[in-house]
Amino acid sequence: MDTSAEIVTEKSIILFDGVCNFCNSSINFVIDHDSRQNFVFASLQSDKAKEIIDGQEQDLSVVDSLILVDDDKVYIKSSAALRIARRLSFPWNLAYALVVIPRFLRDPIYDWIARNRYKWFGKMDQCRIPTEDLRARFIEHS
Repeated sequence: MDTSAEIVTEKSIILFDGVCNFCNSSINFVIDHDSRQNFVFASLQSDKAKEIIDGQEQDLSVVDSLILVDDDKVYIKSSAALRIARRLSFPWNLAYALVVIPRFLRDPIYDWIARNRYKWFGKMDQCRIPTEDLRARFIEHS
């Protein structure tokens, strides 16, 4: 079995925009509140993320902010964010209650934030490099 398939079955994978300051801050937040270490991470710009995306049935090449691969299912936009929140520690897991709002209402808000994330939060010249302590949680560095 190859490494990516092994990782997919063991942990949920969060693919994120590695040059986006907001996305990096969000990943730091997830790391801080993921006490069970449910997630591993890869920047969308990495070869590992491209390998995972290419292996999916749906075309994910147009997604440029957040993808969650969980139990061989792929979630994007607000659905990904809410499913991630559900597995964080209390009280952050309560945000999953927003899933009752229909996706056709949630996703335009998500899209608006995603469209403006560089303008509001800035952009880095290169993807984040995890600290030595966190390196094992970033699959492009494992």
